[in-house]
This record gives sequence, structure tokens and C-alpha cells, in this order.
Amino acid sequence: MIAVFYRPEQSSDAAESFSPSAGKPKLVIEDWLSHPEIARHIEIKSFAPAGDDLLLSAHDANYVRGIFSGEISNGFGSTSREIANSLRYTVGSLVAATRHVLEMRSTSTFRVAVSPTSGFHHAEYDCGNGFCTFNGLMVAAIKAHSLGLAKRALILDMDQHYGNGTDDIIKKLAIDYVDHITAGKPYETASQALQCADLSANKGIRDNRYDLVLYQAGADIHIDDPLGGLLTTEQMMMRDELVFRGCATHGIPVVWNLAGGYQRDADGGISRVLALHRNTICQCIKAAVAV
Repeated sequence: MIAVFYRPEQSSDAAESFSPSAGKPKLVIEDWLSHPEIARHIEIKSFAPAGDDLLLSAHDANYVRGIFSGEISNGFGSTSREIANSLRYTVGSLVAATRHVLEMRSTSTFRVAVSPTSGFHHAEYDCGNGFCTFNGLMVAAIKAHSLGLAKRALILDMDQHYGNGTDDIIKKLAIDYVDHITAGKPYETASQALQCADLSANKGIRDNRYDLVLYQAGADIHIDDPLGGLLTTEQMMMRDELVFRGCATHGIPVVWNLAGGYQRDADGGISRVLALHRNTICQCIKAAVAV
């Protein structure tokens, strides 16, 4: 079974925004559970919300305090307390999923867990933007390293956009144990993106340099996304297959999350985004069944 770390509190309807990410966890879980071919392979797990100690490992104290007091705008440009409270659960989900794959006892070479969350990689050390408030990717990597569970981690950010917040935190905190692959650096075209996704060709993976891969499986990289434009549906499925197969082949634990996705239906729904995330969990299940 593939562990999916979800609690209803990590979704919020309070964000009146172009981005659906605040309410997407609930919609994704409902979608996955409505498909028997997915539901029978996943297990929904609870977790503890992120406390201030976790958030402060990657963020400025005044910034964290200001978000929860409503004095500083969150990544959605609001001071909503409901949004702020949901962020403890989005970050907590990713941290719990990361600890799970690193601590799990398994004879399988494919150790994987899912955090059905978005809103991380644009969050810098002391500010948020681009629908991102706290950088759960960096919080999870720092926590895994501090616990001695991962000496070195790879953040493979396959969202359409540059993970400026991740780079900012790495630089501000002088972190030398996290490698970061993100749009606008090693990949700007579809072929380059697929080369980055081919983890079996990554020297660090082949040399067993990493103890953990954090994979942002962004849906906004789709060619029809209003903020995207690189990969077709088929290429996105290939992207996911390459990542999961590479981790399985080399026995590296992987945690993945949803990241972006902005396509809207005529009625304002996000069925096309949900379909892309559904493809990712299906590729994950395919890799798990194959080992």
C-alpha cells in the first residue's frame, strides 16, 4: 500500500485566488478514492500538524509569527487565519510522509509516500509569494537531516516554475546537503525536463549520493496550463514513470507532492488538473506493483 498523508484540515476554501491549491488536497483525495483501481492501492494516514519549531527551522521567526497573527500576508496575498492554520497541515503532511519513507521497514526497493499538497517552492526564508507561504520542501529536508535519516537529499522540482524560495533558503541557511533541480536552471524545454526526470541517468542517483528524493510532480507543466506549457499529457506520464522507476531501481526513498496546476473547466472546476494528478498516482502505483 502507498501511504498518503492527508487530513481535512490541510484544505481550505478561504483562498479567493486564481490558484486552486488551497482547496486541492480534499478534491484530489476524493478523486482518488472514487477510482477503485487507485483506492485499493493507497492508505490514508493521519499526522501531526507542523509546530513553530518545525517552521522556524527554515523560516524567520518574525515572519512565522506574523503569518499566524495576521500581520503579514500569506502567499495568497491575504491575512486569513483559516489559510494560515491549514498551512500547519500542508507542511506537516510532507514532513510526516518524509519520515515515513525513511523509517519504514520494507523488503521492497521502492519506498514511496505521498503528500497531497501544494504551495511550497516560492516561499523564501522571510516572505511568501506565488501562492506559497511556508517551504515544506525545505522543512522536510532539514528535519530529515537533523534526525540523521538523510545525509543528503535531492529536491526534484518538476513544477513549471523556478523554485526561488527553495534556493533562497538554501543560500540564507548555507545548507550544503540539499541539491535542487528546478525549472529555469537545468531545464527550459520539454526534452530537458524529461532528461532531468530520468533519475537513472543522474550521476548523484547512480553514485548513491542521495538518501531521499522530494519530488514536486507539478501539473502546471502541462502544455495547456495557462501558466505552463512544456509537456503533453503523455510526456507528463513519462516524466512520472522516469522518476518513480529511477527511485525504485536505485532503492532511494521518494516523497512526492502536487505543486501547481491552473487549468479550469467552463464551470470553474479543475477536472483537468485532477486528471493529471490522477495520472501521477497511477504511475506511482505502477512502479510499486512492478517491484
